Amino acid sequence: MPKTSGAKKTGQSAGAVTSIIFALLFNVLLFVAAPLLLTNYGFMALGWADAPAIAPDASWLETIKAFLWEVKPHSWIAFNLADGLVRTGFFVFMIFTMSYIKDIRRVFEYHGAEHKTVFTWEKGLALTPDNAHIQRRQHPRCGTSFLMVVMIVAIVLFSVIKFDALWLNLVVRIALMPVVAGLSYEIIRYAAKKESGAIFKLMTLPGLWLQNITTQEPDDSQLEVAIEALNESLKLEPTTVTGAQLSVAA
Repeated sequence: MPKTSGAKKTGQSAGAVTSIIFALLFNVLLFVAAPLLLTNYGFMALGWADAPAIAPDASWLETIKAFLWEVKPHSWIAFNLADGLVRTGFFVFMIFTMSYIKDIRRVFEYHGAEHKTVFTWEKGLALTPDNAHIQRRQHPRCGTSFLMVVMIVAIVLFSVIKFDALWLNLVVRIALMPVVAGLSYEIIRYAAKKESGAIFKLMTLPGLWLQNITTQEPDDSQLEVAIEALNESLKLEPTTVTGAQLSVAA
């Protein structure tokens, strides 16, 4: 019996490792290779980049590699900005297509229920499904807004950072991710202090747009779950906490 249990655990570990490797490869192809290839072709078509030199007898792998890494844009800043925007477009498209998967859509419905419940509490209304139903799904302090700010900051920052060596670009981008996250957090925190101001509205607008996808209209049972979850979480808060003090609706 112990041997069977050990073999099962080994199989589960191998499956988990395989899933992680597949996920990493998929993300590299979808969010690195594909946007880069599309941006390269776009810049070459517009005459904004020089095409790579490809030998007549080059293999298909060498050809793809050349179009990925050997295209020479005339402006690296414009190229990196375009590449970041294309990558963001791929991300939004992936989220949009996933929203049609039944289980994912149900998760997004619970996300909408959470936001409606938080809005109800912040307005000082009784936490009931009827009161929650009439609230908006899009919350300006959602983690989705933070995610969009992270993407925007990364696009701007990495557009001005360029090294000739590909490996050095990758290392620097990975190393600077904590800086990107920190800057994004400070931007959100500063903007949240002026919630009624134009800066806050502008910074949260992309996130609100994305929440049209990541939140869906919930039913009464989902609102009841969200209300119960909020009531339980409020037991951990100081008795003087108010709706305005709720900093993030995840």
